Amino acid sequence: MLDVDQQLHWLMQGTEDVVSPSLLRDKLEKSQQTGVPLRIKLGVDPTAPDIHLGHTVVLEKLRQFQELGHDVIFLVGDMTGRIGDPTDRASTRKQLSAEDVKEFSQSYVEQARKILDSDRLILHYNSEWLEPMRLTDIIRLMAQITVARILERDDFHNRLTEHVPIYLHELLYPLMQAYDSVALRADVELGGTDQRFNIMTARQIQEAFGLPPEVGMFLPILEGTDGVRRMGKSLGNYVGINEPAPEMFGKIMSIPDILITRWAVLLLGEDAEKWNYRLEAENPRDVKADLAHRITTRFWGQQSADASLEQFNRTFREHQVPDDMPMVELPDDPWHVSAIELVARLPEIPSKQQARRMLQQGAVTVDGSKIGMTDTVEVRNGSWVRVGRRHYYRFRTK
Repeated sequence: MLDVDQQLHWLMQGTEDVVSPSLLRDKLEKSQQTGVPLRIKLGVDPTAPDIHLGHTVVLEKLRQFQELGHDVIFLVGDMTGRIGDPTDRASTRKQLSAEDVKEFSQSYVEQARKILDSDRLILHYNSEWLEPMRLTDIIRLMAQITVARILERDDFHNRLTEHVPIYLHELLYPLMQAYDSVALRADVELGGTDQRFNIMTARQIQEAFGLPPEVGMFLPILEGTDGVRRMGKSLGNYVGINEPAPEMFGKIMSIPDILITRWAVLLLGEDAEKWNYRLEAENPRDVKADLAHRITTRFWGQQSADASLEQFNRTFREHQVPDDMPMVELPDDPWHVSAIELVARLPEIPSKQQARRMLQQGAVTVDGSKIGMTDTVEVRNGSWVRVGRRHYYRFRTK
């Protein structure tokens, strides 16, 4: 059993901010003295069905609390999700249907269980207490905070300045989210740095209802594979946790070396000094391969991670063509075709515009030879094409 100082050091590792470390220490000491575990809350609004590695930063911190014996509450905001979190929004978020919320909620929970110990996970939906609320309950809640306080958040302030409409239901969001902490009697709440306003509001509302305020623990936003922008599907720099193991492994191997230690700390809960030392003492490529192997193992198991490492080595280090490639049918054998039409026919290339961009970047080879925009190529049964660094396809006759 770790003492309080050791627990505090481990839990603070990789955080952007904690409000406040002294309060967290007090709660840990009380938990150790009484034997009563802390109640750790993470609220997730099911606004999309897929989780990428950026979302798992906070899940990793939850797992650490689990390993210390505390109660982790995974709260699905099925009710607040229907309002829509206005955080980082320049306009009103589209309200989700009840059917979408149900589908996305199930997907979130299934994916979260890949990281958290599902046997020790406490699952709640905030519709359990928000849906039965009467108007008198809502009025009492609204009386605990001023309009000026709500409008302090940058999202609302910017929209007011730019004369973008703000609807009343959006003002309710931080209050509903804050009441979740009252209903759950949360000791600690985790969230990204973009959730500061919501979590600080929860602390205020807890005190208004006669409860001790929770500790706010803020985790950094993970940079994507480009090493610059926050990870996001719309930016194309994400690694989805449901992506096939070889794809996950390959994407992680594409990150810049400067992100290796940061990803190890945020995604694996590792000590930064250890990884910095490794980067000085070892080839960064090998350190990155270990990072990719360990992350892939977490989601797909040892066997799949080993196979992904072997395939990566065979393809990129030994310059061999992978055995297992998606098949693309040939309209003729041999097929004489322009480079643009050839690439546009491949899976995951949605348009000739993207095909043209890949060719302009020199990212396409056929049977080992690079092709350009104006080339006409001949492909036969068994020919293969590589697009970018990781995507291979083989042609076959019908």
